[in-house]
Amino acid sequence: MAPKSEIEEMLDVQNGQLKKFHEIVLQSIQEEDVLVSNLLNPPVEKVTTGQRISDQVAKFGGSWTFIISFMIILFAWIILNSIIPQPDRFDPFPFILMNLILSCVAALQAPIIMMSQNRQEEKDRTRAENDYMINLKAELEVRSLHQKVDLLLEEQIKTLFEIQAKQMEMLTSLNEKLDTLCSK
Repeated sequence: MAPKSEIEEMLDVQNGQLKKFHEIVLQSIQEEDVLVSNLLNPPVEKVTTGQRISDQVAKFGGSWTFIISFMIILFAWIILNSIIPQPDRFDPFPFILMNLILSCVAALQAPIIMMSQNRQEEKDRTRAENDYMINLKAELEVRSLHQKVDLLLEEQIKTLFEIQAKQMEMLTSLNEKLDTLCSK
């Protein structure tokens, strides 16, 4: 009966190790769920009024709506100043006033768009840093799990060798008993 209790103890130890390993894996999964939750619900970004305006101007200035409406206004300006009689034209043929307005629009729109692009670049940099941190964390988790699996396998191999040694002892004992029975 004594060898059976030793084997049962070994199996209990092995089951305990498997339970610990299972708990470690569950804890890693829960930590990953927290990280994913944080990434899906990022903190609210604080945007100033100027930043909001620059984003809206850049959004509108880079749209087909702006391009088409601006082209319509330019063609209407040119046609209107070409059709109206000479003394009533507010911007005659070289269209100096129109060129001045176009230059002013371009001069104001360019830095506003640049501000919006800089903000977008900051957002992209933050996303890239988050991606890097996620990849790094995943790599560390994989390494950690590999180490845990290696330790678990090492413990299981030790347990199997111990069980095998006990079995050899039992077989040797049985063999000796058989020899003594056969010799009688």
